[in-house]
Amino acid sequence: MDDTGTFMKTETKPLVLDVDGTFLKTDLLFETFWAGLGQAPIATIHAVFAHLTDPAWLKARLVDLTEIRTDLMPVNEGVADAVAAAKAEGREVVLASASNEALVKRLAADHGLSPRVFASSETQNLKGRRKAAALVEAYGEAGFDYAGNDTVDREVWSHANAALVVGDTASAKLLEGQGKPVTRIAGGWSPRGVLKALRPHQWVKNVLLFVPVLAAHDFTLSTLISVLFGMLAFSFAASSIYVVNDLLDLEADRLHVKKKHRPFASGAVPISVGMAAGAGVGAAALVVAAILSPAFLAVIVGYMILSLAYSLKLKRLRWIDIAVLAGLYTIRVVAGAYASGVEVSGYLLAFIFPAFLTLGCVKRLTEVTLAHGDERLPGRGYGKPDRPDLLNVAILGMVGALVSFFLYSFTDQAVALYPTQWLVWAALIPIAWWLIRMVRLGYYGKQDHDPIVFAMKDKRGLGILMIAIALLFQAAGLWEQWVSAALN
Repeated sequence: MDDTGTFMKTETKPLVLDVDGTFLKTDLLFETFWAGLGQAPIATIHAVFAHLTDPAWLKARLVDLTEIRTDLMPVNEGVADAVAAAKAEGREVVLASASNEALVKRLAADHGLSPRVFASSETQNLKGRRKAAALVEAYGEAGFDYAGNDTVDREVWSHANAALVVGDTASAKLLEGQGKPVTRIAGGWSPRGVLKALRPHQWVKNVLLFVPVLAAHDFTLSTLISVLFGMLAFSFAASSIYVVNDLLDLEADRLHVKKKHRPFASGAVPISVGMAAGAGVGAAALVVAAILSPAFLAVIVGYMILSLAYSLKLKRLRWIDIAVLAGLYTIRVVAGAYASGVEVSGYLLAFIFPAFLTLGCVKRLTEVTLAHGDERLPGRGYGKPDRPDLLNVAILGMVGALVSFFLYSFTDQAVALYPTQWLVWAALIPIAWWLIRMVRLGYYGKQDHDPIVFAMKDKRGLGILMIAIALLFQAAGLWEQWVSAALN
């Protein structure tokens, strides 16, 4: 469009569109790579290493290994407007891409574009000069308008009648300086979108690293600082896995009423940028962990491996996924013990695991309750018919957690730390109340898809937990110790 917001008419010359980053707000090569990791991980990794220097063959091999829905992929709104205007003028709209021909043809059919496409085959990577030569051969010099988004598209723009430039300000200025008719279309990404993809709001889960410190009543400054660094490492590690999880779940997220707005699924952040960000925070997590201690580094490596296995496969396995989720939360408590140097009781872990098994069931209960039909959720093994079973397992986990907590109160450690034993038993009442409340809200679909995030925002639930903590502090005599220390 020109400065007045009107798309420029160029007779009936065809409008040729690049695909990756231009017509689509994503990249078909990366889409097939991540789909391949989810559907055939070993074969995909082998294909990448075997054909890394032969992009045309690699693209073809990844298409063979995967099944992806091109109709769900996000389209650039500005380019879609240009397509609509060109169609209204009776112009042919053609896709020309370095992506594999099979996918490009499917994409053209999805959007009612010309069946004639220009794309890569198994032997030729149609990019830059090759794409320009193919288009000139088909339409003649200046016989087409071309939309692109990258410096490599300058080879094509130089032979086009007019240029539509998506987000590439430098190329737009250069073409305008050469007297080429240019239509600028918004594109690009923002750091805010990358930050959203890292999900910093989820870092609140890592307060679990403080559990061993709270249980042992060790509030020295050095201990607290060590745990804070441990939280930082776990936050970075978790963010790297969130990125991987979202990239593996692109298609499932696009089918979800809320998750379709996530940065990668919606195209707000390019997949390549997400990969770089995920690798960066993952490396930072390992560096911080190594500084703390070799034992803590081992725990965080184990956490990342298990999280990766969950993202790749385990989250699609009924019941196993919930057990793994509970295990990942339990690992955080173990990590807190290694970061602080505080010994953690086996009974404490026996309480934590079933408690989070319950919350894992709550997560799935919420998802199936809010689902529109009885079919299984995309990328998950559960559907509405599983609600009774999920409820039963949630109750079993809750009972297991409460029994473990009760048995812990009789251990030598508990007797030493909590002299007023009946107050420890009294704390079971608000703990049970909180767990029952979480299960009930999940069963009726009245909370967020992530129960931990919901719990941190739930004022009534936080109040219930504060009652339990206050009772435990009173049982330990901590209030008196702190008042005495303050007065002295």
